[in-house]
Amino acid sequence: MTKSFSLNRNQLKYLVIAAMLIDHIAWAFVPTASLLGQIMHFIGRLTGPTMAYMLAEGYCHTRNVKRYALRLGIFALISWIPFSYFEHGKIGLHFGVIYTLFLSLLGIWLWDKGTYSPSVKVWGIIGLCLLSLFGDWAIFDVLYALFFFLYRKNPKDKWTAFCIIALFCCADIFFAHPWWRALFQFGIFMVPPLIQFCYNGESGSKKPFHKWFFYVFYPAHLLVLGVLRWVVLA
Repeated sequence: MTKSFSLNRNQLKYLVIAAMLIDHIAWAFVPTASLLGQIMHFIGRLTGPTMAYMLAEGYCHTRNVKRYALRLGIFALISWIPFSYFEHGKIGLHFGVIYTLFLSLLGIWLWDKGTYSPSVKVWGIIGLCLLSLFGDWAIFDVLYALFFFLYRKNPKDKWTAFCIIALFCCADIFFAHPWWRALFQFGIFMVPPLIQFCYNGESGSKKPFHKWFFYVFYPAHLLVLGVLRWVVLA
């Protein structure tokens, strides 16, 4: 299918990294309830689900799942202190999205290769979801990635499952004060048209820079924003 606006995997990755940066700048410096804050966070909702999608694709294409998991695990640890400081201004058991993606990869791996009964696999996924509560995009990215993998050849079921999970993510609107403070969560629904109609499924350049950029940029930008917020708002 010819797509009017075609993005390869590298281009899509850089697009959602930019969305993540916009989102994190807003968390650091822009009131969430403001119009600008809502717009910036709306854009930022692209990142978590799209990263889960690319993780599911990465699992299907990687030649060494163990090495892939090790890489995610190492950078989850590297990102721990920058994320915890950025989010809470102190060091605690708070991990960034790379940690949640690491658990997401383990979930796909368990479901695909685990020699266990379906019920044991379900309990394993539940356990990974519970562990993800210490991370960003908790539970949701684990489930997004799993269903992206399971329904990778069936777009209708894939996006139906995604939208059902996304509705739970948008339930924040019932608990936010004021209620419209959480409207930005509906930006999650930009993900299906972005991937379905703009992503061409091609990898793009194989240069190592594209492979490693996100892993390095993620903790670096959190550390810089955390320090800048401390300097500006102190």
